[in-house]
Amino acid sequence: MTGEDPTGFPSPGAPAVVLFHAIARTSRSLGKLDRALRQAGFATLNLDYPSRRKPLDLLAEHVHPAVADFAGKNPGTLHFVGHSMGGLLARVYVAKYRPAQLGRVVMLGTPNGGSEVADLLQGLSLYRKFYGPAGLQLTTHLDGVLRSLPALDYAVGIIAGNSSIDPISSILVLPRPNDGRVSVQSSRLMGMADHITIKASHSGLLRHRIAIDQTIAFLREGRFTSL
Repeated sequence: MTGEDPTGFPSPGAPAVVLFHAIARTSRSLGKLDRALRQAGFATLNLDYPSRRKPLDLLAEHVHPAVADFAGKNPGTLHFVGHSMGGLLARVYVAKYRPAQLGRVVMLGTPNGGSEVADLLQGLSLYRKFYGPAGLQLTTHLDGVLRSLPALDYAVGIIAGNSSIDPISSILVLPRPNDGRVSVQSSRLMGMADHITIKASHSGLLRHRIAIDQTIAFLREGRFTSL
């Protein structure tokens, strides 16, 4: 595979990928995707970050030293992949600390237009306590940080799910189709390079073979392959 040596590890100068997990998740949730990217020849940085304790702009500040160090050690193209809120973090990070070697960005189940589930729950003290300041940035009433993001001038590919294991939010709260947390419509972003929908739930996108293959395809070619 391109950029891969016989031992299965990315070779020097291989393209690199930073992975951002969803709110209230950890880097382990991206483990399968991380391994697939490495097997495909990418160097990867699968970060843990305090997703429930800081708003998105401060989370970008928090991850910056690790990302900058990783970019310095991997001078090739630097891509980003984010699941759910991780996709929003990628946008905020690029706006604030745009890498010189910026490549492409893939978002999986990212609520670019916000989530109606967050709208419903934001007034509950339990939700606010558990998800913290970033959780309040996931509503459809986008806060100042997200509203102030510049128009896209880099390639973004978006993968949305249209299957849910949560019938309450899927049927009663979210516009259909949706993945149980984010509607397909809300995943869209003005200026995106490509968009596909896969039969998977919000968390299931990370384990779905097609979603993983399409992520790799977009990072390589700047477009998804025909399903």
